[in-house]
Amino acid sequence: MSTIRKRAEGLAMSSLLRGLSAAGKVLPHANMEAQGIEVLRDVPYVAGGGASRTLDVYRPQGRGPFPTVLYIHGGGFRILSKDTHWIMGAMLARAGYLVFNINYRLAPVHRFPAALEDVCDAYAFIAARGASFGADLDRLAIAGESAGANLATSLTVALVQEREEAYARKAFSTGLIPRAVIPYCGVHQVTDPGRFRRRKPGISELVQSRIDIISHGYAPHAHDEDTPRALLDPVVVLEQRPVLARPLPPFLIPIGTKDPLIDDSRRLHAALEALGGDSRLRYYAGEIHAFHAFVWREKARACWDDSYDFLEETLATQGAGHA
Repeated sequence: MSTIRKRAEGLAMSSLLRGLSAAGKVLPHANMEAQGIEVLRDVPYVAGGGASRTLDVYRPQGRGPFPTVLYIHGGGFRILSKDTHWIMGAMLARAGYLVFNINYRLAPVHRFPAALEDVCDAYAFIAARGASFGADLDRLAIAGESAGANLATSLTVALVQEREEAYARKAFSTGLIPRAVIPYCGVHQVTDPGRFRRRKPGISELVQSRIDIISHGYAPHAHDEDTPRALLDPVVVLEQRPVLARPLPPFLIPIGTKDPLIDDSRRLHAALEALGGDSRLRYYAGEIHAFHAFVWREKARACWDDSYDFLEETLATQGAGHA
């Protein structure tokens, strides 16, 4: 497949998702104010960092402080934003959670570890300033889908393991520990995109090409065995059974059975269990990648119900959110 065609397909998908997001905002259910949800838009979490390093706050009605979710959007590290993912903030805020829905710098202009650096900066901002927005930081969860699930898992590793990377140390030094993590349909290993074809030789050329673009666009120099992969591949880090300085929080790992990334979720679940963690792998029969975004569908609603139940259980009471 030519580079021009691949780029055109990526732009078409981005335009489609942006268009659906914009269209959805005119629907009655998207009227946040009418539902008692306040939205604070474009809050910078890095001074002078531009639009790529801003977040939106979705705050439910009431006095607070509120149980809180940091949501990290997907898009193959290359496309989409907090604005295309407004529905995630809305769904969680309607359920009573204060949501920090963040942007981060995108590839290929900004390659690994730029996105993870930004996520760690956003986390440090929330640790320092979150309470001023009404967040109960003792009841904090991290969630994200696809590339955002990779970043959510990598951030969690940085919070429980003392590491050398400056951005990981910044997150670790906050002492703020999430009570729950939900990585939806994650790409938990960015390197070795050929593993999908080895596992399933019949994978479509289109799907494999999209995976290749994600991998080489975000981390083009990370495929050499001599190059440190660090937190680019969080499942590989966890599979190595590292020494952890802090306990792992509980994980809920939702995945559709027709998602080509399903094996990454299985591997993450197995790695967490091998480390003694509380991991709950949930399959949704026949569902595709990021199906939970189509919130009007039955299986998507079931996934959201499972997410709410998990968050209610793990964030139910105030507890030790700081190390």
